[in-house]
Amino acid sequence: MGESEKLNILEVARRAIHTETLALQRLERSLDESFVAAVETILGCSGKVIITGMGKSGLVGRKIAATLASTGTPSFFLHPGEAFHGDLGMISREDVVVALSYSGETDEILKIVPFIHDNGNPLIAMTGNRESSLAKNAGVHLDVSVREEACILHLAPTSSTTAQIAMGDALAVALMKMREFSSVDFARLHPGGSLGRRLLMKVENIMRSENLPVVGRDCSAKDMIHAVSRGGLGLIVICDGDRIEGIVTDGDIRRAMERRGKDFFDIRAVDIATRNPKSIGMDAKLIEAERLMTRYKVNSLLVTDAAGRLAGVVQIYDIKL
Repeated sequence: MGESEKLNILEVARRAIHTETLALQRLERSLDESFVAAVETILGCSGKVIITGMGKSGLVGRKIAATLASTGTPSFFLHPGEAFHGDLGMISREDVVVALSYSGETDEILKIVPFIHDNGNPLIAMTGNRESSLAKNAGVHLDVSVREEACILHLAPTSSTTAQIAMGDALAVALMKMREFSSVDFARLHPGGSLGRRLLMKVENIMRSENLPVVGRDCSAKDMIHAVSRGGLGLIVICDGDRIEGIVTDGDIRRAMERRGKDFFDIRAVDIATRNPKSIGMDAKLIEAERLMTRYKVNSLLVTDAAGRLAGVVQIYDIKL
């Protein structure tokens, strides 16, 4: 492929992205009281938000339904064709219906509008034509019209589907704000994700508690090296009975070797220990442990029980798994 052909490909791609960018800028400027009404309608709903749409609008609708459901607004996608052939029973009287059709004249959606009205469901239409049949039969109309598609033929839904996605995201984010949806709420709905794990799991669930490298105050330099190596944590913990005296890291040992030279083997653990090491309770969440490590720029925290005794060690590598 020649350089001119490569440049042509990039030019076409940039033009497509630019066209969609302009569409989003226009959408941003056009938001009005109708959007507020849509948010208020959904907030006032005691049931679910039913999203419906055909073709590309249907694919966008599935994404919007998934985004709403994962951000605190119960929602699911209903295929309008299947709805007309029996699935209308999935819509309860407490639900809100959001119908996507760029033309506003999609036959499969218009066929179920009478049922939606008869069932008493609020109808929010998302179209590119405020004079369309769907827009006129909806209680709230969200205008997602675009001046041109990014498609070189100006036919394939491109800019218009991008506008629909952006409008759906705007609804989800506005609803999150109004519901005061927090990161903890998000974690509850995403327990398998990294954020959910850090927000919901406790330190005791992942801490290292077996065969901890615990030594006494007078542990020799030679024994410190062996203890660090055996422990596999990059540190040793100095304890006097149940009382934690400090920690010594492998870095402390290396620095002591460089500084002390041949006198290194005369030192004791307490001589190079970090007193009052950073610690955290067993019941703390992983996210709290991560914040402490970030604040104090350390990779490990000692874990203590309710009486302040050593219970384990938690490291940033365990949290990031």
